Amino acid sequence: QFIILSAGFANTTPVSIADLLFVFFLCILYQDSEKPQTCPGLGLLYALLSTVFFSIIALLVKSIKGVHAIEISAIRCFFQMLFTIPLLIYHKTGFLGPRDKRIYLVLRGFIGSNAMILLYYAVQQMPLADATVIMFSNPVFTSLLAWIFLKERCTIWDCVFTVFTISGVLLIARPPFLFGEHRRGIEGNYANHIKGTIAAFAGAVGAAFTFVVLRKMGRSVHYYLSVWYYAVIGLIECIITVSILGEWKIPYCGRDRWLLMLIAVLGIAGQTFLTKALQIEKAAPVALMRTIDVVLAFIFQFIFFNRAPTMWSLGGALCVVVSTSGVALQKWYSNSRKS
Repeated sequence: QFIILSAGFANTTPVSIADLLFVFFLCILYQDSEKPQTCPGLGLLYALLSTVFFSIIALLVKSIKGVHAIEISAIRCFFQMLFTIPLLIYHKTGFLGPRDKRIYLVLRGFIGSNAMILLYYAVQQMPLADATVIMFSNPVFTSLLAWIFLKERCTIWDCVFTVFTISGVLLIARPPFLFGEHRRGIEGNYANHIKGTIAAFAGAVGAAFTFVVLRKMGRSVHYYLSVWYYAVIGLIECIITVSILGEWKIPYCGRDRWLLMLIAVLGIAGQTFLTKALQIEKAAPVALMRTIDVVLAFIFQFIFFNRAPTMWSLGGALCVVVSTSGVALQKWYSNSRKS
């Protein structure tokens, strides 16, 4: 639909990036109102698209220079809010949501926006692939938090995967008390590397909390309402924080300004495709498809920043990917036995 509409649009008027983005969102809006698709593999295709979009966002954040991570988050929340308003009006969901679910919507917005800020900060402070790998560990923490707060079953395998995940994070962080003072492959100074590691780890835990809150809400709240709270609360929080820090800066380059807008567009597109993937496909295959995010991060890091991964980073990535894949396969197997 996107290709056909874009081609027809191009034959009548000069096409700009904004025009194509407008057509793209018309397609998402139109498709969201269609009946559920039954095409085999469509859910996995949506998961792949969301993974590619999220990987490109991390690359763009890393490419923008001189703009604080919180300001980037504020700009993304602002444009995401603008794109969400017509979707809420179209679906007639209102802007507040069900009265008994508002506390969860506020929690989702607050925790989710903080996880985004922490991820962007981590990407700016350490190698792109390392930050992505640590952030990718959130499914493991989701299982543990779901056991604590939602009383879901926790197995010995969940504990094993958690140990593997923490081991992977340690291989990437390489603390001096374990690895000594000689560290190779660190981007910038080691203090920033540790700050990025802590931010990425905290972001992963925050993302896991967000998934637990979304599970608690269930399907009674429309997804775009959740995105709305995420954008509004994130924008308010970012504006207050950046104002206190005095970090407001307009990008010097016009290209960076377009990249900031593109981050917002890809953000809502990635979230939309991920949600549609989970509506069509089982969660385990979608989680496995998202492991491509780690591969793309290493590829982007090598191509765009000319940084080859170290053996420590590859070892840490292997531990985290094995853990998250193990969690997904375990859930898949458990659900298959129940059915």
